[in-house]
Amino acid sequence: MTARPGSDQRLRDLALLRRVRDRIDRDYAQPLDVEALARDVNMSAGHLSRQFRLAYGEAPYSYLMTRRIERAMALLRRGDLSVTDVCFEVGCSSLGTFSTRFTELVGVPPSTYRREAAQATAGMPSCVAKQVTRPIRNREATAPHSP
Repeated sequence: MTARPGSDQRLRDLALLRRVRDRIDRDYAQPLDVEALARDVNMSAGHLSRQFRLAYGEAPYSYLMTRRIERAMALLRRGDLSVTDVCFEVGCSSLGTFSTRFTELVGVPPSTYRREAAQATAGMPSCVAKQVTRPIRNREATAPHSP
């Protein structure tokens, strides 16, 4: 029994999408854009965006920003860098965009998070703190239950 040609193409696309995702995970602090990512896997930017969203539930840029915010959270928990330094360290070029996106994903501005996170994760191993404080998109967060 042989696989259908469409099925073969889908498997090739998934392998390419995994390469894109791995590159974003590895190079999140570098200047990355969808066009360059698409060019690296010989896809159009539109096709990459559509297929990435189908495979991973979010657009490549959104995925990139989530990785940057996760890393920013870890740096802010350390407490030795300013919010501005963290912004540039994770590859964002605009403090305003960074702060807005951070607030959308985490629920509090980076300066507030920096103040409060060090206390909340004190004594916790960094690998556990990362899992406990992982950002959840507001649309994915469960609404608090009323008593």
